[in-house]
Amino acid sequence: MKKNDVLTIRIEDMGVDGEGIGKVDNIPLFVKDALIGDVVSVKIMKMKKNYGYARLLEILEPSKDRVTPPCEFHRSCGGCQIQALSYEKQLEFKQRKIRNNLKRIGGFSEEMLEQVMEPIIGMDEPYHYRNKAQFPVGRDREGRTVTGFYAGRTHTIIPNRNCLLGMPMNEKILETVLSFMEKYQIEPYDEKTNRGVVRHVLTRYGHTTKEWMVCLVINRTKLPHADALVEELVKLEGMTSISININQKNTNVILGEKVETLWGSPYITDYIHLRTGADWQVEGDGIAYRISPQSFYQVNPIQTEKLYSTALAYAGLTGEESVWDLYCGIGTISLFLAQRAKQVYGVEIVPQAIADAKENAKLNGITNAEFFVGKAEEVLPEFYERMRRGDSGISSGTSSGLSDAEVSDMDAATDVQMLTPDVIVVDPPRKGCDTKCLETIVQMFPKRVVYVSCDSATLARDLKFLCENGYEVKRVRGCDMFGQTVSVEAVVLLSQLKQKPDDYINVTIELDDMDITSAETKATYDEIKKYVAEHNAGMKVSNLYISQVKRKCGIEVGKNLRVATRRMDCLQGNSTTAATDLELVPSPNLPKNEDSRQSQCPEDKESAIVEALKHFKMNS
Repeated sequence: MKKNDVLTIRIEDMGVDGEGIGKVDNIPLFVKDALIGDVVSVKIMKMKKNYGYARLLEILEPSKDRVTPPCEFHRSCGGCQIQALSYEKQLEFKQRKIRNNLKRIGGFSEEMLEQVMEPIIGMDEPYHYRNKAQFPVGRDREGRTVTGFYAGRTHTIIPNRNCLLGMPMNEKILETVLSFMEKYQIEPYDEKTNRGVVRHVLTRYGHTTKEWMVCLVINRTKLPHADALVEELVKLEGMTSISININQKNTNVILGEKVETLWGSPYITDYIHLRTGADWQVEGDGIAYRISPQSFYQVNPIQTEKLYSTALAYAGLTGEESVWDLYCGIGTISLFLAQRAKQVYGVEIVPQAIADAKENAKLNGITNAEFFVGKAEEVLPEFYERMRRGDSGISSGTSSGLSDAEVSDMDAATDVQMLTPDVIVVDPPRKGCDTKCLETIVQMFPKRVVYVSCDSATLARDLKFLCENGYEVKRVRGCDMFGQTVSVEAVVLLSQLKQKPDDYINVTIELDDMDITSAETKATYDEIKKYVAEHNAGMKVSNLYISQVKRKCGIEVGKNLRVATRRMDCLQGNSTTAATDLELVPSPNLPKNEDSRQSQCPEDKESAIVEALKHFKMNS
């Protein structure tokens, strides 16, 4: 075989990107747009030593699983790689993709996967599900202003205003914008010259609220004749937010940093509901989220509810657990978990996302969720190391990039439950979790880890690490968030093994909360916290602050200690047993000495704690 050879082959398999795979003389050929079962005529485009690439010329015998794609642009666009495959077989392909990556990359056995993998969660309607779209704007070969989507692996715009994956309203919005540009001679952006005005049109839709957002990404600080555009867009049903995003950089990144609202609200609101049972019935009123042009928010609202409900079920929350949510975004999963957790801590690198998360918590009246800005792979390890050393919280000016205010918030929230969470939830980008982040998860050793993934390859890699360091996979379930495409989400439950693989097991004993003396006049820290919250509009105080105030009031404060248990393997005959070496050391939530850095209790919280102490007759 050589380049330009024309061959007839039968497609026997499909690759991870949806390409058909056929063999000639036992050498695989990858053929875009071909499906398992097709007999096709192909032209060889490139040959490697052990495989090659070929272009589909003609389908001689169609697969029994082939359907007629409803979109005329499905081959040239490249966004719907498997639209010609029946939806039932799409789900089988995605389930097999997760399974094969777990076997090949993760090293998990077929027998084990047979036990833990659950049926993939499919869509009731695999079209018109996307609540967000980003349409590039440019000129065609005739010089006309067009918008649509880029052809696969190019920056050539296919003029499709009605993508079948998005909402039908998108077509009206795009027609309005293009008419406006034509009337006022607003130039589209030319990425080759970095000239022109309008770069992209971004739309977002609230599935529950029916609210619409339109944001024009422009290569200027102002949009000429903006009032005229607003006048036309507000006529569309559900229009809630109209804005511009300023991006004057010569870059492929769509959004710039600055957003200016032209009309209406700077955000739209939508809800994520809990779904239960085999038929995914909606339960409760849902959690409300404010969504700005820059917010990360899942694009498939119905499947998101199924995905997050599965993650919540896997977390096994009873209302007593502390939970870390890494890569938390605007708090979508965090606030969902907070419904059934004692306390949730979220970490996200994007400051605006954390600001949105805090606002979303207020919007829903959720007081048991706290959020911190920074990289998960930096914030969590730094926090853990400082706490393990006996420091309180995260210092300012560190690699995490936390501000003084963030540091103060972290210090105030510092509690042993932050260091020893019951559950850690991760929902990383496609690259997966950073090694440092995974190492810290292992050190913190939560009872359960729930891993939500948009890339089963990096998922398999990270699961392999966690399973080599004290965890086992208990449940795996795929969720189809992107019908007609090769992408698939997955949620995995990992449970800690009976024996932690490192040398130490930490058990925290808070002697202040133990009934040692004068129990009738001594409230526990939790009781003090509860009293303060109930009588001060949900105010939160840490163990550290309570200890500081008790000392100022002349109340004896016991030392928080932990038992460091060193595991030693002792050979006895032909068997190995574990012996232990116990040591009492200072608990990590208190400073080792008076010179250690610690935040000071604010006046309002000090007054509230003093009142609680008086209530419990611990202070006159």
